[in-house]
Parts: sequence; C-alpha cells; structure tokens
Amino acid sequence: MARIAFLLLCHRDPDGIIRQAGHLTAAGDFVAIHFDARAPAADHARLRNGLAGNPNVTLVERRVRCGWGEWSLVEATLRAAATAAEAFPRATHFYLLSGDCMPVKSSGHAHDYLDSLDADHIESFDFHTSDWIKTGLREDRLIYRFPFNERRHKRLFYTFLGLQKRMGLQRAIPADLHMMIGSQWWCLRRRSIESILDFTRRRRDVMRFFRKTWIPDETFFQTLVRHLIPAAEIRSRTLTFLMFTDYGMPVTFYNDHHDLLLAQDFLFARKISAEAAGLRARLGALYASDRRDVAVSGEGRRLHGFLTSRGRHGLRFGGRAWEAGGAIGRGRELMVILCKKWHVAKRLTERIRTDAGIPAHDYLFTEEDTPLPDLGGLERSLARRARHRRAFLRLLFTHHGSDRLVICLDPAQIDVLHDLAADTVTLRLLEVDCRFSDDYLAGHAQRLGLAGTVAPPETMADLLPTLRRDITQESDRIREAGFRQIDHLSEAAPEDARAGTLARFLGVTQPVAQAIVATDYLFAD
Repeated sequence: MARIAFLLLCHRDPDGIIRQAGHLTAAGDFVAIHFDARAPAADHARLRNGLAGNPNVTLVERRVRCGWGEWSLVEATLRAAATAAEAFPRATHFYLLSGDCMPVKSSGHAHDYLDSLDADHIESFDFHTSDWIKTGLREDRLIYRFPFNERRHKRLFYTFLGLQKRMGLQRAIPADLHMMIGSQWWCLRRRSIESILDFTRRRRDVMRFFRKTWIPDETFFQTLVRHLIPAAEIRSRTLTFLMFTDYGMPVTFYNDHHDLLLAQDFLFARKISAEAAGLRARLGALYASDRRDVAVSGEGRRLHGFLTSRGRHGLRFGGRAWEAGGAIGRGRELMVILCKKWHVAKRLTERIRTDAGIPAHDYLFTEEDTPLPDLGGLERSLARRARHRRAFLRLLFTHHGSDRLVICLDPAQIDVLHDLAADTVTLRLLEVDCRFSDDYLAGHAQRLGLAGTVAPPETMADLLPTLRRDITQESDRIREAGFRQIDHLSEAAPEDARAGTLARFLGVTQPVAQAIVATDYLFAD
C-alpha cells in the first residue's frame, strides 16, 4: 500500500505546522519539514518541541535561507527529500507541499489513487514551445545568470541582466537535457526521488547550471524527471489544486470554499488561508478519515471565475476600431429577439420564417455552426462575423432581398446591441421573459462548464442564486440602456397578450402572431 512522505516547505506559523503534520501523519504517513532558515530561531525551537513526540515527523537539520525565484527553494526541497528518504524507508511516494496546502480527499482515497497508477505526477511541458509562461522572462531564465533576487534587489537584478545581454554573455544549456517547465508542486515515487538524488551527486555541471537559473523550482525537477524516467511513467499534472487571479496572484481559499475544494479532482489544495481555522480543521479531519464518498465534479476554476467576476460587467463592452466601419443602412428594419433560453428563440424564428415569411436567423454572433447562406466564406467564421457585424448583416439583407430581418442574441451581448443601435438601421427589440426552474439552471451551469454532472448539492445551492441574479442583471442592463423600441414577450402572460406583443414587434396581423405563440411546445424545456 502507498505510504506518503510529505516534504513540507514552510517559513512561519509553527503552531499551524504542528497541527498540519499531526493531520498528515494520523493515517500512517510521514512528514519531513524544511523550516526556512530566515525564520526566527524561537519559531524553529517551538516547532521542534511541538513535534518531538511524533515518530513519523522529521526536521531537516541543515536548513536553507529561502527566497522566491532562487535556487534556494530547490536546495531546500532536495534536502527535505534526502532527509525523508533516509528517515522513512517504508515511504513509497514523496509529495511536495507548503504550509498553505491542505488535503481535499481522505488518506484512504489518496492511497488508493497512488496504488492504482504506477507513475509520477508532475507538470512537465516543453519550456520552449509551450505557453506555460504567461508573462515575464522566458528564454532569458535559462541562457543568462541570475545571482541577484528580483524582489530584494530589483535594480541589481535588471542591471546585471541588461549587462549580460549587451556583452553577449549567453550560456549554453546542458546538451543532453530537454528543458521542461511546470508547477512546483509534485508527487514522485521513491525510485524517482532516489534517481534524482543520485543524479545531483554525479552531474555537478547540471547543478551549477540550475544554481544561476531564474525560478528553477519550475524547471529543475520537471526537467530531471523527464530526463531520468520513461515518459509512459509520467503524468504531466499536479495533484495539488491551485488557481491564479487575473493579476497572477494565487487564489486564497477560506471557510466557505469547503464544498468547492472537495469536489475537485485533486488530492490537495493551496493556498488555504491561515485564518481559515474552520476549513483547516475540517480538511485535516477529512484526511485522517477513511471517507471515499466525495463526488468529484472538477469545475472549480470556471466556477470560481464566474462567482468572482460579477463586478466587472460593463467593462468588457468597449467598442473596437474595426467595428466602426460598415453600415446596415437607413430604410432597413432589424428585429432582434433577446432570449436566454436559446431553444425558445429558435422555435420562434422557425415559426416566423414559415408563418410570417420574414427572413430570420438564430444566434449568428454566438454559435459557430448556425445555419447561414453562402456569403463568400464570411459566414463560415464566427470570429469574422463578430468582428464585422454590421457589414455581415448588410450582406444578409442583400442576400434575402428584404428590408426586414430577424436575428437572435443572448441578453448578455449588450455590446452588440449598442453597436447596432449606433447604425442608421431601424432597430426593434423583443425581450423574451422565460421562467427558470432550478433544474434548468443546474443544466445551464453544466452546459457552461460551471458545474459537473455530480456537483454536490451545496455547490449548486451557492451557484443557482448567482446564475438567477446574473440573468436578472442582464435584463436590467438592457432595460436601463434606453433602447427606443423594445417589447417584452412573457411566458407568464396570457396567450392573447403574447400574440399582441409579437404582432406589434413583427408588424404582422394578430392571427399570424396568434398562430406563432400558440405553438404548444414554445416554452418547453
């Protein structure tokens, strides 16, 4: 059975680390702790005394003064790995954690997972061709030397880098290494750790190279594992769930994130707030248990992004220079059906084409494969249709030989409405107000990727009010925008009232509108 030796890198909160180590060893696993040499000696002494009675915990004796982006983080990890390999001969796996990491599955679940797959889990993407690095230095990380810390000595850091570039002081990457990059947090098998430790003793040239590499904790182990271990035995993923904000900062989790974290397809998560004592206690108790009934849905990143980005509405709707060109033209009438339930709007357009004889198209600025006539290839690209909206609509008017056209838009596309309202075309809007049951919203969340098919009820209970509020806010923005001609077709209204609204919107007779709204499945889900 799998026995895990956790390599714990930490620099503060000795009492929290003592509790964390207690949780991790309660099920028979091991912990090797590297406590940053920069930390106060009193904190280290407190940590040592607090763990003295736990035989499954060991402390790294030769500690390193750690700094972000420096070789010191790799050196601390290597010392923790060597200490754990010697102290815990029964350990089968070595799992790198920080003091901000906590389990989101039980030890039984974790052991079962590791037993089921004889592999190392470490993100390792091609350094040169992948897009893993989003911003900042890229190739420079490897081919120049970095003796100064960017955060503590910013001026020296960039002055020395610029000097090397001006003087052409590039260095060669070890010829036999294929450089890889990925998350710092990994779980490796014992034989992989032993191979890496042996490699560090034999290849001093590689060690010298990485010592002056910038942010080597994202390249050192990732490269060596690919160099030493067969590719079939590597899973390029971390088992630790972590997210970053739009500004590149790690997302911190608090007490109310418990259900979200448990639903993710990972064994651990970071960063758990030091103040989230309740969450830490619950997750620690979970790991010590033998619980295996946690439903995994894995929608955490999209769900978190959805729930935390509500305040940004309106900021993404600025006009683009290339959208100003082209005009639909005066004397034409564009009728827009605004409906969140796309299937309802599509049923309306189908009946409008057949019963009213007005050209009508579905969500042509949202769906890639919506049916469209041949317009010289422009119709085949959603991106081009969206980029040249007015010009594309002018082509549709011309193709149909009509001065009247019906299209569908999602209510969230208020930017499109503003663009169309700026044209000389006569714009008429019909907002279709539908009922939204909890079952429908749950399905909508799954279609958006915000929730999995087995999302726990607690997650859905948090998500559904947000979705319902989001739909309401979209409608409010449309009503507050001041569009001149807007009608509202309500599912809750009597059929006669709906027919009157539709007749006014389309400019058709009451009997024609009555035939359309009488469709018995019009609002069915």
